[in-house]
Amino acid sequence: MDDSARKRLAILCSHLSPSPFSPDPTLTAVSGLVCAFSSSDAETQVAHTEKKNLQNDCIFCKIVHGKSPAWKLYEDDMCLCILDIYPLSHGHSLIIPKSHFPSLDATPPSVIAAMCSKVPFISNAIMKATGSDSFNLLINNGEAAGQVIFHTHIHIIPRKAYDCLWASESLRRRPLKLDDKVSQLAARIQEQLPSEVLPRQQE
Repeated sequence: MDDSARKRLAILCSHLSPSPFSPDPTLTAVSGLVCAFSSSDAETQVAHTEKKNLQNDCIFCKIVHGKSPAWKLYEDDMCLCILDIYPLSHGHSLIIPKSHFPSLDATPPSVIAAMCSKVPFISNAIMKATGSDSFNLLINNGEAAGQVIFHTHIHIIPRKAYDCLWASESLRRRPLKLDDKVSQLAARIQEQLPSEVLPRQQE
């Protein structure tokens, strides 16, 4: 690989800094070494050159490339839906992109859109097949949020009345106080957003 290619790869990977983690021993461990792929021809060529070294331990990449077994429910050019091997409920499924992105914030909007566009009809099929009438749509993004496999994925978790799946559902929720602290919190969040997406101020 020439110096120019190495530089491009370094720039791509510098935007990603996945955290090391201690996986649940009952779950498949994966490597923290990851790299996102760009649609640019040059970046894609570099990424494909290095992807074997960077993603050998990613279980989802192995499934995508047919190197690891999985119950596939749906597949197209962009994404794949499989049954979760450690389901929280009967029919618990995962939508994963075919390209490797370690977290939601590292995943291009077009890929996220492709994944989310499949949710209505896949979730409907899952609910009918399992006799459920509801489902949770869940993304664990980051180690502290419970992400174990660092390859973006969306959980579809079928639900039934009184299944008591989430302990937090029985917790009493307190109303938000519209005080200075909340105002400061909203302002700090808005500072991190592009100005063109901020709500218009009332005159």
